[in-house]
Amino acid sequence: MRYQGKITSWKDDQGFGFVIQNGGGEKAFVHIKAFSNCSRRPAEGDLITYELSIDENRRYRADNVSFVGAQTTTSTTFSGTRSPAIVFAVLFCSFLVLTTLMGRLPFAVLGVYLAASVLAFIAYLIDKSAARNNRWRTKESTLHLFGLIGGWPGALLAQKTLRHKSKKEEFQTVFWATVVLNCCALGWLFTKGGSTFVRSIIGAGA
Repeated sequence: MRYQGKITSWKDDQGFGFVIQNGGGEKAFVHIKAFSNCSRRPAEGDLITYELSIDENRRYRADNVSFVGAQTTTSTTFSGTRSPAIVFAVLFCSFLVLTTLMGRLPFAVLGVYLAASVLAFIAYLIDKSAARNNRWRTKESTLHLFGLIGGWPGALLAQKTLRHKSKKEEFQTVFWATVVLNCCALGWLFTKGGSTFVRSIIGAGA
């Protein structure tokens, strides 16, 4: 027998939450692995249908879970990629490319941002998978380090598309602090002293 209910709480970092049947039925534990054909991450307030069972700890558990309606999935996916934060990241990357083509920044700087962003996205992806499968997690300090050295555009894309670390307030506070610090460092590179410093490093490594 299938039931319909609403997710009343969801811990996205750990991949589980609780659902209550419509009409005030039993509260049940629900895990990300119980979702069939899961095209997006669940969130608090989502309506789902599920089968009810009892686990070894004698608690109710939701199995064979599906979202109610496919339109919600589509709108949520697009809203994540059209958020102001993603727009900011796109504008920032466009600025980097433009200033590099104009000769204001060395291509090496653009390369660092690109490489760091790719590594950051992969790190978030691995950590997301680890959270879903109860494996060893990547340290938050490591994720912040990728952002600090220039990988924050890739990290931001991962947060929004993977819905990982995007709602944890403490993490977001530190993350945006690394973004500000990185942007300040980039601004310094446009000064005479910063430009001389970068070119001297590039020249030493050549």
